Amino acid sequence: MLGIFSAIVLVYLLIPIVYTIVFSFNDYRRTNIVWRGFTFDNWLGVCNAQGVCQAFGNSILIAVVSTVVATAIGTAAAIALARYRFRFKSATTLLIFLPMATPEVVLGAGLAAQFLTAGIQKGILTVILAHVMFCVSFVIVTVRARVASVDPSIEEAGRDLYGSPAQVFFRITLPLLAPGIAGGALLSFALSFDDFIITNFNSGPATTFPKFIYTAAARGIPAEANVIASAIFILAIAAVLISQIAAAARRKRLASR
Repeated sequence: MLGIFSAIVLVYLLIPIVYTIVFSFNDYRRTNIVWRGFTFDNWLGVCNAQGVCQAFGNSILIAVVSTVVATAIGTAAAIALARYRFRFKSATTLLIFLPMATPEVVLGAGLAAQFLTAGIQKGILTVILAHVMFCVSFVIVTVRARVASVDPSIEEAGRDLYGSPAQVFFRITLPLLAPGIAGGALLSFALSFDDFIITNFNSGPATTFPKFIYTAAARGIPAEANVIASAIFILAIAAVLISQIAAAARRKRLASR
């Protein structure tokens, strides 16, 4: 019974992904809702649909810049919160969780009002500022958990060996925190890339891939958008498999020593 239930849940979860991949090969003309035949043309001419590649490029640009900035700020803040004592530390920790707990529609509308009051024209820059704001919280939580698991005596040993603060940080602290930083960066990239609500409030005339999908859904999502979504899914699966294989190889290498 448990196996049947698990199979039903798995099928339910995979239906949208299978639909996206299958209809990326649809020989559609006006709408990509009804299956009209198999073709590779959509994969060979992925930018044929007007605006889809520009929207995808905007999403990649926003996600990359937001991830780099949020990861740098979040990592520094996580180390400070985990290693140092200062006044209002508890209040600061509470404020960090606020963007994660606040509904996106409230966050997006609030930011849009601030940009309007400040006279800042909406576009790619305002979207990046908004994404950095909510991505920082997720990076801090992820990296802080890693900082808490690292033994401080390892860094003390580096200082006892006359390592400068910069040498200790780049040669000891940063490598030890790398898994947590990478996890926070990947989470930040994923959150930024597929965000729609906050982006819709703050993007103005700029179009991102989620906004393109939302707009196109009224008249039928072009198969080229399915191609991009399918490619992202395949790349994500490949990244997970590579990381799993690398982790297994590392465990095997350590066990053989």
